[in-house]
Amino acid sequence: MIVPAVLSFSHALVRQAIDEGGIAVDATTGNGHDTQFLAECVGPAGKVYAFDIQQEALARTKQRLNERGIANRVALIHAGHHEMDQYLPVEIRGKLQAVMFNLGYLPHGDPTVITRPETTLPALETATVWLTPGGVLSVVLYTGHPGGPEEAEHVLQWAQSLPPKTFQVMHYQLLNRQQAPSLVLVEKRKQAA
Repeated sequence: MIVPAVLSFSHALVRQAIDEGGIAVDATTGNGHDTQFLAECVGPAGKVYAFDIQQEALARTKQRLNERGIANRVALIHAGHHEMDQYLPVEIRGKLQAVMFNLGYLPHGDPTVITRPETTLPALETATVWLTPGGVLSVVLYTGHPGGPEEAEHVLQWAQSLPPKTFQVMHYQLLNRQQAPSLVLVEKRKQAA
């Protein structure tokens, strides 16, 4: 048996929901790995909206995208993920094929600037509204930093409360590794079950 790492598993599942020319959101840009992944998935005709509150994260992401020649597929937005509905074009509401969250803090950045439940939970709620039927929302949870376990607990409670007729929810976690990241994946059903 081969157990995939959480991030690669997240990408494998999200990739299945995105079509060439699709629309996606990276709600926590960080170093740009998920932004790059989404830009490659949507292709030249698609669009990715990438959010981060740190200018440093956006600069790193812009460099990554420029080096790969795919920066034109991405709108980098200097704002928190809880504000996404203020920045996304209204005409794409209900059309997002994927929204990715990678919680915690910017690697090699200021570890005191972290995602928090008071902004993450409203952002997750907004994402479910903007998803298209068949679209997915992925949330990578990190618990190895101050505030991480509490945020993960809030996200899991939120995910468990989603109505099963509208959403399918999965939690992927390594059980024999303390503080290993875990993945919550939410799929918006194409039709009510």
